[in-house]
Amino acid sequence: MISYSPLADSVPTQERILVIYTGGTIGMQQHAEGLAPSGDFAIRMETALKQLTPAQQQSLPSYEVVSYTTLIDSSAATPLTWQQLAGDINDQLTTYAGFVIIHGTDTLSWTAASLAYQLQGLDRPVVITGSMLPLESPGSDALDNLHGALQFAAKHALQEVAIYFAGQLLRGARAIKQHCEAANAFTSPNYPLLGERVGDDYIYYPSRGLGLQQRGAPRFELPDYRLVNQGEIVRIALWPGMSAWQLSAWLSDPRVKGALLQLWGAGNLPDDPSLLDVLAKASGEGKLLAAISQCPQGSVHLGAYAAGHGLSDAGVLAGDDMTPEAAFTKLAHLLAQPLTLEDQRQRFLTPLIGER
Repeated sequence: MISYSPLADSVPTQERILVIYTGGTIGMQQHAEGLAPSGDFAIRMETALKQLTPAQQQSLPSYEVVSYTTLIDSSAATPLTWQQLAGDINDQLTTYAGFVIIHGTDTLSWTAASLAYQLQGLDRPVVITGSMLPLESPGSDALDNLHGALQFAAKHALQEVAIYFAGQLLRGARAIKQHCEAANAFTSPNYPLLGERVGDDYIYYPSRGLGLQQRGAPRFELPDYRLVNQGEIVRIALWPGMSAWQLSAWLSDPRVKGALLQLWGAGNLPDDPSLLDVLAKASGEGKLLAAISQCPQGSVHLGAYAAGHGLSDAGVLAGDDMTPEAAFTKLAHLLAQPLTLEDQRQRFLTPLIGER
């Protein structure tokens, strides 16, 4: 059901922002079993925005709110959640000037990265936000995040999927959740801010955005994510003492189509040739393997150290400085499409939406 803002009826639809509420902490209320997603978000959001100063209220863009029938804690999100959001934005693309997605914080950066791949060539803002405390809680960050997300969603120069949180606008495919309690829970470790709040102004830095880099009509890719929704891609972080049989237990399963490896430092793994043998076997079977560092900042350089020598020969692709979210969702996006293995490998190594 769509609910309208007080000013929406006087503004053409094409100038409004569509707010999509999926659930998450921001809309939760106390129940007998604890905090749980709750409804009536459009009315609650309107009530909260009335707490802004008159000048701030006057500067708000007109918006509409649509709430998903089944609200979720974002820990329950799956690739099908990403697909549903991308499809809904695609269906409404020319109807609205921009989009705000209200989402739980646990997997918010995963959804942002996936949407960026599905909505390649986006020609208007898609801003994802949430909060660390529910909307009505004392001291909640929800109102500030909603206010900022609406402001950036109205900036026509912003033409990509972004995250707005705690006064900062981050590229969706470059962000990670760094803190489970602090208000500034998200960061962009290897790419500068796309924008930020400065006083009462919301400043966008166009030279850092995709708007100046991509031209022409959107080239959305909306594959069937059911092909990667049953654990077909695994994420494996190395640990001291890891053995080849353990790695093989993951990669030899015929249901596995791809894997994201998180290596040490600049791309190192234990000095055990049998580990490389497992990787080479999986790659030879047509599985898409990629590697990033376990360090949140910096980039992998496969072969820079002797401990990482042989990874490229084993068919492992370097993820450079990509976040785990961006690398994993890129694997999912490519494996959901009818591409040859060589095309998948080439596209993984190619920057598609500023993710690397």
